[in-house]
Amino acid sequence: MKLRSLSTAPRVGLALVRADLNVPLDSGRIRDDTRIRASLPTIETLRARGSAVVVMSHLGRPKGKIEDGLSLGAVAERLSELLGTDVRFTQGLPTSAAAQVEVKRLEPGDVLLLDNLRFDPRETKDDPGFAAELARFGEIFVEDAFGAVHRAHASTRAITAILPSYAGQLVEREVQALDRLMNGTDQPFVLILGGAKIADKIGVIEHLAQQAQDVLIGGALGNTFLQARGVPIGRSLAESGELDAARALMRRFQGRFHLPIDVVATRAITEDGRAVNVEEVGSDEMIVDIGPATQASYRDIVLDAQRVFWNGPLGLYERPAFAQGTLAVARAVADCRGYTVVGGGDSAAALAVAGLADKVGHVSTGGGASLEYLEGRVLPGIEGLLEN
Repeated sequence: MKLRSLSTAPRVGLALVRADLNVPLDSGRIRDDTRIRASLPTIETLRARGSAVVVMSHLGRPKGKIEDGLSLGAVAERLSELLGTDVRFTQGLPTSAAAQVEVKRLEPGDVLLLDNLRFDPRETKDDPGFAAELARFGEIFVEDAFGAVHRAHASTRAITAILPSYAGQLVEREVQALDRLMNGTDQPFVLILGGAKIADKIGVIEHLAQQAQDVLIGGALGNTFLQARGVPIGRSLAESGELDAARALMRRFQGRFHLPIDVVATRAITEDGRAVNVEEVGSDEMIVDIGPATQASYRDIVLDAQRVFWNGPLGLYERPAFAQGTLAVARAVADCRGYTVVGGGDSAAALAVAGLADKVGHVSTGGGASLEYLEGRVLPGIEGLLEN
């Protein structure tokens, strides 16, 4: 997919950047600044070209009203530290009178961060009026929030109809990586899918399993497929309403689906688990991880792959006792010599915990966006960036 690159954009005095600064907060403190760091190259490039930069982002889900706990003030402080310059910040509504005044005061190289876009209810409604207000803060628009491009919001879609729009370096890198994975011809191609909801994965399975040799399933998603196959899963988390969809996928791609052959089961997540054959899960137990035999089998398949896409944990990753399957997959993906892409979220976190984030071809900053892109869709925030 060919995007209008930032490298082709004209030099302007004022650039408006949509970044993804939706960071995890704990009592107002940033727990992980990965997304802030990912926004730096585009901001620094624009500053080096002599532009003043207005940055906008959402944070959490304030539902169209101002919430002190979801203000971007802490992000502005951290962005200042990382850029080595004072980042100005306007608290409250992102297009307030105060924000308008600050924009007019900007000099070349200055950076201003607007407050949470979702404080204004028009943002999530893709409101053209709100987009027009935002557009007054830039001569060009740069989309660099890959984690938000699957949302049809005012700051991602409507604004591209108003300002000349370009892909930031992060978005461009994401699209190039996913295109390389999706359009490649090297085989074997392996999909690894975990997490909870089958609805989130159906599209990517239908689109990519046609060329994938193996589809490795785990997590609560795996429980649904096991139940669809008639395997008793006790009290395990599963989507009983999606069994027909799971059966249809297994029929369509017969021979390519791999489900767990053993699992870790427990009666309560506060208790230790036991590794058992998948048919031996007790009626009072729940599946919380893939077992050692499944880990070994999946590793062998991944190590032989030339292309790998992984999205979603293979167990109850939040609890260290039940994270071994996810970590085993993380190590296998890191050891694979083929082209590997990890689709954000808990999968990326597992790589980071294992110290392996730099051992894969690409770690996406947008789990949901990467899944929808790999379904073959033209995403709302991408459509306005296409060259033609």
